[in-house]
Amino acid sequence: MKDVKVEYRKQNVTLLDGIFKESQEVGKGFLLTLDVDRLVASCYQAISKIPKKPLYGGWEKRGISGHSIGHWLSAASSMYAVTKDKELKEKLDYAINELEHVQSFDPDGYVSGFPRDCFDKVFAGGDFQVSNFSLGDSWVPWYSIHKIYAGLIDTYKLTGNEKALQVVLKLADWAKRGTENLSNQEFQRMLICEHGGMNEAMADLYLITGNTDYLELAIRFCHKAILDPLSKGIDELEGKHANTQIPKVVGAAKLFEITGETYYHDCAIYFWDIVTRNRSYVIGGNSKNEHFGLENTEELGIQTNETCNTYNMLKLTEHLFNWTHKVEYMDYYERALYNHILASQDPDTGMKTYFVSTQPGHFKVYCSHDDSFWCCTGTGMENPARYTRQIYHYENEELYVNLFISSELGFEKIKLKQETTFPDNPSSKLIFEEANNEFLTIHIRVPIWISGELSAKVNDQHTYSSSENGYLTITGNWNSGDVLELSLPMELHSYVSKSDSSKVSFMYGPIALAGALGRENFPETDILDDHLSLNNYPLIDVPTLVTNETNLNKWINPVEGSSLTFETDKIGQPGKKKVTLIPFFALHHQRYTLYWDLMNEEAYKEFLSSEQGELEKLQLLTVDQVQPHEQQSEVEHSMKAKNSNSGYLNLVHRAWRDSQDDGFFSYEMAVDPTKRMYLCVTYFSGDGILYLDGKAYERYFQILVNDTKIGEQKLEGKVSEELFNEFYEIPTEITRGKEKVEVKFASTKGKIAGGVYGLRTLNGI
Repeated sequence: MKDVKVEYRKQNVTLLDGIFKESQEVGKGFLLTLDVDRLVASCYQAISKIPKKPLYGGWEKRGISGHSIGHWLSAASSMYAVTKDKELKEKLDYAINELEHVQSFDPDGYVSGFPRDCFDKVFAGGDFQVSNFSLGDSWVPWYSIHKIYAGLIDTYKLTGNEKALQVVLKLADWAKRGTENLSNQEFQRMLICEHGGMNEAMADLYLITGNTDYLELAIRFCHKAILDPLSKGIDELEGKHANTQIPKVVGAAKLFEITGETYYHDCAIYFWDIVTRNRSYVIGGNSKNEHFGLENTEELGIQTNETCNTYNMLKLTEHLFNWTHKVEYMDYYERALYNHILASQDPDTGMKTYFVSTQPGHFKVYCSHDDSFWCCTGTGMENPARYTRQIYHYENEELYVNLFISSELGFEKIKLKQETTFPDNPSSKLIFEEANNEFLTIHIRVPIWISGELSAKVNDQHTYSSSENGYLTITGNWNSGDVLELSLPMELHSYVSKSDSSKVSFMYGPIALAGALGRENFPETDILDDHLSLNNYPLIDVPTLVTNETNLNKWINPVEGSSLTFETDKIGQPGKKKVTLIPFFALHHQRYTLYWDLMNEEAYKEFLSSEQGELEKLQLLTVDQVQPHEQQSEVEHSMKAKNSNSGYLNLVHRAWRDSQDDGFFSYEMAVDPTKRMYLCVTYFSGDGILYLDGKAYERYFQILVNDTKIGEQKLEGKVSEELFNEFYEIPTEITRGKEKVEVKFASTKGKIAGGVYGLRTLNGI
């Protein structure tokens, strides 16, 4: 086992003027506007005490309450570490005092935003209730409380608040005592439910205290059903909830650093490879509808690129880079940082995105200030304070310059400033502000996107351009006033979708360029309490780019006087339109597309002669839709269920839900009270009689809307195995005057309802 030491992160990097500094200031302002008394209100309610102020809305009024105070602690402590803002420190100290006060009412040291009953049920062992997103009849309790663990740990490590450490140690001891009652089999069963980065939190506490109880608990919190296949190089990610898995792997990476066991190392390396190479979008994000899809696909949609996922992937990338210093890790880090993380915060209000849509013609949707508090609101609080983390990496008289961001670095006897307006200008300058003949080897990343050679000129005399293993290396003794000037030539290049070679994105260097499509038929606001409420908002027609020219520079032209702005020739069809391209991180409050249909003239003629696909037709008619089995889709549609199961069928790459015997499942779905409505249900043609415990269950069931039967369905199973749609008319007397209805699938004794693989309400066929 490696030597144990307290893990303090040196906060010696300061942002200077530029896009990241501006975003950091907006993020800091958002943190300061949040009321600590409202953030901890749920913690008071959890112990039946009256809070000082009413709690915030959105997820804070649901079963996941309390996660936001944890995120805020992590965000505020990180922001204090890089800005030394006194008001933040005062709010942090007050928040810790409040949590200590609430904790004092529980003899075991429990403190969270929801009652401990769910944990008490589980700690009793036996046949406790568990599913992917429910444990002890509570919504992801370990996930929620993990944010408080992490927030307390960060507050201690980054601000030195000893009281935060005492609170989190009491909370950790509560978890240790409670889980000691569980056998290893029961513990692993508990981990079926999303549990955040509990293994990472316990590993952190071991590093801080040296107490092996926490290390043992960190190891127990490793979910073997996920990590075992990864350790063997087996990809079983398809259909799995993406951000449930990433923190598990981040914790595994930290355990490798503690134990040196190759099991954890292999998990982390393989997972990073298959996610970044096979399951990520042009902006570096991943997942659709929160889940991993089929490898080497890039399915577009509104609910793609969950922001939490990328926050956690950057955490994982940091670990992997520290192990090997491979340039590919920083290439990915840069792409995701600029194009997803920086792009996910509204520069006007500081509000955050949940999903970042890849649906052509859609737009970004941001949280509201008081009534959202999604998971991505929480990680979104943290992101602006983390911009400094991988600009530089220093160890053993070697400095890695990984990112070209205007900043200042201080370490040992050296103070270094990076002056740059990158990516507006393809250059950067490293200036030694303090140094006295100090020996230092400097490694400058040669990015994957470089056009030509990266060159470095030292004191306007010596030029270096030879690189090895992705870094240009210069070794010497440095003095105050020494200057390295870096040339970083960039050019336009295309990114081709893994799913369809005719779908293309455009980049300039590392910067994803989006088509700025304006505010045609734009919603009244894109700052919303409910991140799903505009999923079926009408789209606009996005031009198809039609050209026989393969050289981008022949038909994409820089706009004079506008940095990083480009315009195409008149190749947008129909109508021979010009299209404007701008950095995605700078695009807000308008429609856009990241992926274009790019065709030559012959292919476009064939496209025009083909019929519009059924899915596109359905999208135009859809008022609301549900994807069974997927957490957010089911939660946001108020799912109710009895004797119901759900899962994922790799054969058709889709999730399902059914019920059996005297069971049902139902959803609240939006309708248009002014139009005739239909229900579109997606089934699997291979579903037929199911044999359970020697008994044959027929798939025969009723479909009800507001408890009125609108149809019956029998699934008999066929040789061909594919998805198909059935349509059911909803009587107008049911929808008249209503904006929502309850759609229910009901089974009877000896029967099964479903599986249902998708569900839509349509305003006509």
